[in-house]
Amino acid sequence: MTAAFQHWGLTYEWSWFFATISGILLIALPLLLAVAMIIYAERKIWAAIALRRGPNVVGPWGVLQSFADGLKVFLKETIVPTSANKGLFLLAPIISFTVALIVWAVIPFDAGVVLADINVGLLYILAASSLGVYGVIIAGWASNSKYPFYSALRAAAQMVSYEVSIGFVLISVVLYANSFNLTEIVLAQKSHILGLFNGFGFNPLLFPMWVVFLISSMAETFRTPFDLTEAESELVAGFQTEYSSMSFALFWLGEYGNVLLMCALNAILFWGGWLPPIDWAPLYWIPGWMWLFFKMSVFFFIFGWVRATVPRYRYDQLMRLGWKIFLPLSLMFIVIVSGWLMLTRYGAAA
Repeated sequence: MTAAFQHWGLTYEWSWFFATISGILLIALPLLLAVAMIIYAERKIWAAIALRRGPNVVGPWGVLQSFADGLKVFLKETIVPTSANKGLFLLAPIISFTVALIVWAVIPFDAGVVLADINVGLLYILAASSLGVYGVIIAGWASNSKYPFYSALRAAAQMVSYEVSIGFVLISVVLYANSFNLTEIVLAQKSHILGLFNGFGFNPLLFPMWVVFLISSMAETFRTPFDLTEAESELVAGFQTEYSSMSFALFWLGEYGNVLLMCALNAILFWGGWLPPIDWAPLYWIPGWMWLFFKMSVFFFIFGWVRATVPRYRYDQLMRLGWKIFLPLSLMFIVIVSGWLMLTRYGAAA
């Protein structure tokens, strides 16, 4: 894209600047539109499972319902509690929303279609996504209300607990791909099993790790059955209780942006990203970004399906799953995967 701007007579510096801004907009604007549409899609999933019709009034088949809700929220007044820390209170949703956006800079949508194809893309995602907890903690503390503060403490403990498991799961993927670069991780999955299947998820050693990653990604995004931070019966609405108008909407945009990110990471790290599931030439006629979006849609359906059917965990069950089950399991599979690779890949080389 930089070369295209240079072709129009701009210097390299200005060409790089406009190319970067264009790339950011090409990711951010469709992402915001996608958030509006997946909220609608999720409500339709819940309705179908509960034998209801779901949104069906605003626009054809109700597709404009999310935009109507967004307009309603935009027109409402932003109310800041009298005893709240106003600066931090308004800063918290901005942090949550911004962190949800910046992570997409390293997500490859197709071969070469990525804003920043850095060598440590996976570490960047771990580092940037872990910052999201600060928005939640600041929101809970700045509200100067006990229920949002309890929710913020829960969120901090929950994110730390499941980030540990996610980190160990990703080590298994990195060992197989031999790279932290997301593009190289996707390419390493080509013809991975029997020379036919594209994806680490088809590998018996990595399939259990994908299951752990999928469940941990639900916990990391505070989705049911791990939505203890917003347990209505205990904490009213969690750390968002005192928020209204666009400050409340920014939390929602950040939450669903993170859900989309986790769907993308499931597809990229375990199921071949933009590659078709089977390494068969005719399947490559379909553009890679369409394969990626199809896989993300499947994972989003799973997220919505679980939210509509699985009851909420107790907090002790949440912590037990993270520390007593997922942590030892992921550590054990790191040992198994590394041992298998030493015997097969590096042992053969020696």
